[in-house]
Amino acid sequence: MRARYCYALAAFVIAADQASKLAVTRNLSYGEPVPLLPSLNFTLMHNTGAAFSMLGNAAGWQRWLFAGLAVLASVFIIASFQRIEPTQRWLRTALALVLGGALGNLWDRLRFGYVVDFIDFYVGTWHFAAFNIADSAITVGAIMLIVHSLFLDDGASSQSRAR
Repeated sequence: MRARYCYALAAFVIAADQASKLAVTRNLSYGEPVPLLPSLNFTLMHNTGAAFSMLGNAAGWQRWLFAGLAVLASVFIIASFQRIEPTQRWLRTALALVLGGALGNLWDRLRFGYVVDFIDFYVGTWHFAAFNIADSAITVGAIMLIVHSLFLDDGASSQSRAR
């Protein structure tokens, strides 16, 4: 798996994320749920914080903190593509998903000062924090990284880099 595939996957995540956010922003009223399935709504929300709206009520400095973290993570991931063996498809796919998600949310943060969220999962009266496609890609990528580090990384890749 070449880096070109990784960038294509990241670009696909960014495109799907931004297209969905545009559609939701144009077609939904802020904060008004639109039922899709039992326990699933689309609800347009603006998140000025990070995951689960962490620091969402801060004075605005968090926008730049989270934007900076997204840039640093993206630079790290792009540099990692050069060091990771092309045969490590699982690891490369995980990093591409995280990269696409980070850049999708970074675009919102720089453009609007907040991230557009709209997927509203709930059970009864309990609602999970609203999220978006970029958040989903980051979550899936992070889970894949954990699985890789716990079960798939035999140390061979780090040994080959040390030579």
